[in-house]
Amino acid sequence: MLNTETPSQEHAGLDQYPVAELVDTLIADQFNAIAAVHAAAASITAAVDEAAPRIAAGGRLIYVGAGTSGRLGVLDGVELHPTFSWPHERALSLLAGGKGAMFQAVEGAEDDSKQGFLDLAALLPQTNDVVLLLAASGSTPYVLGALDAARTAGALTIGIANNPDAPVAMRAEIGITLDTGPEVISGSTRLKAGTSQKIVLNTISSAIMVRLNKVYGNLMVDMKATNAKLVRRAVALTRHATGADEASAHFVLEQCDFHVKVAIVVLKCQVPIARARALLAQAEGSVRAALLLQ
Repeated sequence: MLNTETPSQEHAGLDQYPVAELVDTLIADQFNAIAAVHAAAASITAAVDEAAPRIAAGGRLIYVGAGTSGRLGVLDGVELHPTFSWPHERALSLLAGGKGAMFQAVEGAEDDSKQGFLDLAALLPQTNDVVLLLAASGSTPYVLGALDAARTAGALTIGIANNPDAPVAMRAEIGITLDTGPEVISGSTRLKAGTSQKIVLNTISSAIMVRLNKVYGNLMVDMKATNAKLVRRAVALTRHATGADEASAHFVLEQCDFHVKVAIVVLKCQVPIARARALLAQAEGSVRAALLLQ
């Protein structure tokens, strides 16, 4: 039996726990997710090292999964646009059962390896694409079908599983094993297995974005200011990076469509917006390098 499916011997009386103990148990078990991710740090590093140059060369991030794993992939992909201005068409997600499975389970969809192959192949994968394949069991047929299609096309494949020696991790070019063990509620991989996958996806995509100059220091300087809260964030980030007062930061941001990177270069180098954009283009989007060019 897979580790993720084995009933936990430690909490056989879970249904009899007082609420305080029940809550403490569920929280405490999540620390095992962090430990499992930390143990896989070398594989995660390898994934970022291999993925970043491909994405820099124009590749796409493609997430594939079923159930909880698939939904976590969707979540990571959609958040890249507001956080890093990442193009929607370069962060794609495949969920067994289609988009409707995001909100309601589609029974049997995860067992269709042929559909996984066809869905991935329909995206016309290229050699610079990076395909992240998620399966707690590590053997979900839909995900393995997509893996075969990705490898056939020469895309980089990263398999993420929660059981040792899982097919998705063994057959991918880079395998990340998150050995989270039995769940407090047996087989419910939406618990610490899901948490560990969320951490890995956050880490890989965020590290790639840092390598692509989407961050200055540790500031989110390529965000999309799409609402009042994010406008305030853009102003605060610009002020923090430049020391400008609120009025000056807001004025410059208004002139450059609230692009924080551009505003920082304008204010720190005292150059027109067009010149700031040219410097950033010359520096491949790096604020730090653009400031040195002036």
